[in-house]
Amino acid sequence: MTGSSLTSGSMLDAAMADLGWLDMLDEVPDIAIPLVFRLLGETGAHAPVLNDVVLRAAGYPGGGTMPLPFAGGSWVVWERTDQASCALDSDLPIHRVPAGNPAPLAAGRLAAGWWLVGTSRAMLSLARQHAVDRIQFGRPIASFQAIRHRLAETLVAIEGAEATLEVAGDVSDEFACLLAKAAAGQAALTAARHCQQVLGGLGFTAEHRLHRHVKRALTLDGLLGSSRELTREAGDILRVKGSAPRLAHL
Repeated sequence: MTGSSLTSGSMLDAAMADLGWLDMLDEVPDIAIPLVFRLLGETGAHAPVLNDVVLRAAGYPGGGTMPLPFAGGSWVVWERTDQASCALDSDLPIHRVPAGNPAPLAAGRLAAGWWLVGTSRAMLSLARQHAVDRIQFGRPIASFQAIRHRLAETLVAIEGAEATLEVAGDVSDEFACLLAKAAAGQAALTAARHCQQVLGGLGFTAEHRLHRHVKRALTLDGLLGSSRELTREAGDILRVKGSAPRLAHL
């Protein structure tokens, strides 16, 4: 998969359906979801298959669409067409709708989290390569401590989010999936901030790929609850319960 128009959107959606994506989602979701959504993030491709994850979790057949909650209490629909309409990401056919019906979101948050991790790794890869190639004062900027700290902090955030997603996938717990999506969103925002700084002015240009991943990260962070909203929601849950559940045995 790549980010080109030939391998994204409705064409990729159809190709995945032909390959048995929906059967994989039913039979081996613990393999299918991390594999597919992480690859979407790493390659910069997109397809409306997040709909399938949420639909299946709600007991509906895949292949359609349903309103998804977005940051700020709004709702959006990710259409299965190539008519892009998202202000944040001009490649995505997402548009706002008045409202939607509550549905189980744990599996969808897990999928979006893996997508965010893939996108974060793509940004880190671009920044690392630039740091190795870019020469200043007679040596690669990768040798500068400030650059290394930014790259290291990004890697730590990504690895932590990925570990959280793996635990959430193992326990299949709604609260764990909420925390995993929040961690993945925060990692993506951290990656966007640090990688933009490493790339400098180059990262702002339309010719460089970083800005596409940054926009994708902002959109995905907002879907099914932003990292800020989910962190606040998790705090409210813990305050009401009075204790934190054990999500992993270390």
